[in-house]
Amino acid sequence: MHLVFLVEEPSAEVFLAGLLPRILPEGMTHEINRFQGKSDLLANLESRLRGYSAWIPSDWRIVVLVDEDREDCGLLKRRLETSAKAAGLTTKSRGNNGTFAVLNRIAVEELEAWFLGDVEALRTVYPRVPASLASRKNLRDPDAVPGGTWEALERVLQQAGYFPGGLGKLEVSRAMGRHLEPSRNRSRSFACFIDGISALHRAQP
Repeated sequence: MHLVFLVEEPSAEVFLAGLLPRILPEGMTHEINRFQGKSDLLANLESRLRGYSAWIPSDWRIVVLVDEDREDCGLLKRRLETSAKAAGLTTKSRGNNGTFAVLNRIAVEELEAWFLGDVEALRTVYPRVPASLASRKNLRDPDAVPGGTWEALERVLQQAGYFPGGLGKLEVSRAMGRHLEPSRNRSRSFACFIDGISALHRAQP
């Protein structure tokens, strides 16, 4: 089976490049296609999916991953679903008997929430981050961090003595992709992403 990932930015691309080889079943291959930002992905998603629908093999699946970015999650999900439907491809949400070709997933509110969801992995990469991080009131739910998740992650790392000049998103994403552990991650949106990936190899378009 082959998976095609459509992502909005370089940080998602390098994160998945580190994560996927560690979590995908043996024999499942993948590729990651990056757009020029979320607006570019959303604007061109339907046409890209139409292109795939004309020739996609039966053992290929498409995974669309975007950040919520404080949008209405339900409206964003419906937009993704509508694009797939217009392209003639069945999504996991609309599939019958577990059969689908497209998996739409949203990082709530941003990819950095997934990093905050695994403090042990974060401390593996940045050892000065306190072990008590997950118990902080404003970080207990990584999908509901007030003031933005990348801003919160930047503050955490800067307080620990890292990135004094500003968060290096690509560097952090690349490192976390190599160390994030799905089984202990506290982010619900990350768990939803992992559950969808687990279901892919059982689905037929």
